[in-house]
Amino acid sequence: MFGLSLLLASIVVFAFMAVLPGDPARVALGVQATEGALAATRAEFGLDRPLIVQYGDWAGGLVQGDFGRSYVTRAQVGPQIFDRLQVTAWLVLSGMLVALVVALPLGILSAVRHRKLSGMLLSGAAQVGMAVPSFLAGILLVTVVAVQFGWLPSGGWAVPQEDPVEFVRRLILPALALGLVQGAVVTRYVRSAVLDVMREDYLRTARSKGLGSHRALVKHGLRNAAIPVVTVLALQLATLLIGAVVVERVFVIPGLGSLLLSGVANRDLLLVQGVVMVLVVAVLLVNYLVDFLYTALDPRLRRTA
Repeated sequence: MFGLSLLLASIVVFAFMAVLPGDPARVALGVQATEGALAATRAEFGLDRPLIVQYGDWAGGLVQGDFGRSYVTRAQVGPQIFDRLQVTAWLVLSGMLVALVVALPLGILSAVRHRKLSGMLLSGAAQVGMAVPSFLAGILLVTVVAVQFGWLPSGGWAVPQEDPVEFVRRLILPALALGLVQGAVVTRYVRSAVLDVMREDYLRTARSKGLGSHRALVKHGLRNAAIPVVTVLALQLATLLIGAVVVERVFVIPGLGSLLLSGVANRDLLLVQGVVMVLVVAVLLVNYLVDFLYTALDPRLRRTA
């Protein structure tokens, strides 16, 4: 199933890039290029062959880990993508960690105290946080934390192997920009899931047998509440990948998003295809990981399987 999904995604990505107007050879050589030079460039990259042949060469290269060469720089696309992917992975994973640290305790607390003022305030704050885009959160963090107080650098990147301390300092603000907004979204879902569990009969039975409401929730409720939350986390992880494109621009981070925007600006279609396919693979892997977590959280699914 994974292979079929990947095949369909590659066809869609290639077809979308193929129908875009413009000649990659002319973009690479400029408007002053001669017809002879254009024809030579098209032959060099195989652009003069039928689309089905071009797709077969490109897809076959992907299977072998060869993403081809850039139309503009003529450099190998694969090393560029995987170099930038390491940066984006750090950003997305740290953003998800921030989201979980924020969402799990606040979501549970707002559900447990939903009839009290503190629970209403937490729910309202999460609702406001959902309306704030990541790039705006990033700009506000830069303005307050970096510019006004000077506590952290406003942007840039450091390689973790070369300078771990500077790497962490430059990662904090973009991770917060991504994680706080997504944390607000996940908080609402955690609150809803916990509220649904608190109304279940088995939790009332546990309380009637002498367990306190909090202990009954921890012992019997949170595991069941985690199942819908896992689905939301998978969707939010995909959202973080997209949000990282904008956040990398705000904080001048050389990640996959910056590479994608640069490829679009230069009409380097082969580079754009490669980046998009890597993002597609990441999203598919997350979905399959969620299916695995379902069976780990719910024994009934393991028996069904």
